[in-house]
Amino acid sequence: MKKFKHEYLNKALTALKFKELTKVQSQVYELFDKDNDLVIEAKTGSGKTHAFLLPILDTLDPSTADIYAVIVAPTRELATQIHKFTLDLIKHSEEPIIAHLYIGGEDKDKEVEWLKSKQPHLVIGTPGRLHDLVIKENVLKIYKTKFFVIDEADMTLDNNFLEQVDNLAATVQKAKFMIFSATIPERLKPFLRKYMDKPVIVEVHPEEIANLNISHYFLKTKEEDRFVMLKKVINVINPYLAIIFCNTKESADLVYDWMIKEGKNTCLIHGDIDYRKRKQTIKRINNLEFQYIVATDILARGIDIIGVSHIINYELPRDFEFYIHRSGRTGRIDFDGICISLYEFNDNSYLDKLEKKGVKCEYKTIKNNIIVQAVERKARDRRIRPENELDYAAKKKIRISKKVKPGYKKKYQEAVDKEKKKLARKKR
Repeated sequence: MKKFKHEYLNKALTALKFKELTKVQSQVYELFDKDNDLVIEAKTGSGKTHAFLLPILDTLDPSTADIYAVIVAPTRELATQIHKFTLDLIKHSEEPIIAHLYIGGEDKDKEVEWLKSKQPHLVIGTPGRLHDLVIKENVLKIYKTKFFVIDEADMTLDNNFLEQVDNLAATVQKAKFMIFSATIPERLKPFLRKYMDKPVIVEVHPEEIANLNISHYFLKTKEEDRFVMLKKVINVINPYLAIIFCNTKESADLVYDWMIKEGKNTCLIHGDIDYRKRKQTIKRINNLEFQYIVATDILARGIDIIGVSHIINYELPRDFEFYIHRSGRTGRIDFDGICISLYEFNDNSYLDKLEKKGVKCEYKTIKNNIIVQAVERKARDRRIRPENELDYAAKKKIRISKKVKPGYKKKYQEAVDKEKKKLARKKR
């Protein structure tokens, strides 16, 4: 295990049972002292958060009066998680290190008053609240910061936050920019060109989607209402914990109301729900109080939820990269996962992209409460007539019993409990 300059970091990592750096952490540390800015493309679970926290803290002089690093995250949940990881690392320091969290829903007036007299060493927050404190209130003095980090950049720099982050970055005099994301889409390139000087691009993909223990089932809605299809899906699975993803808050509300009417043990998470309530709901989820979660993509990344056995895409995400993020919430802890997606004829080009990405798509239908093989999606295009569809499906039956196999939930619970104990060191 690498020894850090500050002994408090070594103590913290020992307490966290941190045995060795991950690949992305090692690569970032090697490049950290160089002048170039960094763009790190690495999948969720690769250790991105500690990849920037550890070198920043190891070079931080607590006696400095200026802000040393600014870390921007797209959601309150992710910002809160980064802040928690930071507190875990600095709590053994003999000299006080101040790391403050700035997110919506907190008392802004109190934050403004505190910042009038002093500044934290580390700033962690969401674009909206940081923009208020830096630009509107002019009390958070980030212009001297040495490091400007954007986490989950493809979400942080989307159309909702791009202008705010742009304004924040423009106030910084001279800093090392570090961009971390699971993907670096084309729409981020203008921002990168504007603020980054000959960045070093590092791609770390320890787990490709094709190698995960996930079955990808696609069910065509045809002319049926989506709720009819959703009911069929719900009737043939008995998940340990399932997330039903929707593209908008409005559709999530509709699906949640429908699930409650169906008598399912369900909770709801999206951006319009009060942050404190979302935080309480996440805690209840991790206490296994629900069987179903209806959510928008706020839950696709950045929030640790253990024990997800099924993903249901009520709607395919508009950005097909988010299919990877959604489906990656299952198939963990050495368990198999199932991702079931409803799709329409217009989604064919979308599915082509997923298949090129390495997703092993299996096209299914539901007959008599059994998931069976459907006629291949492009069979008609190739004008190859398969066997009688009913005969063909009967030969390819895949039974998913409503009854959980003996000991399944007990074994899953044991694995979940074990994973919770490892979570602090596994999700860095």
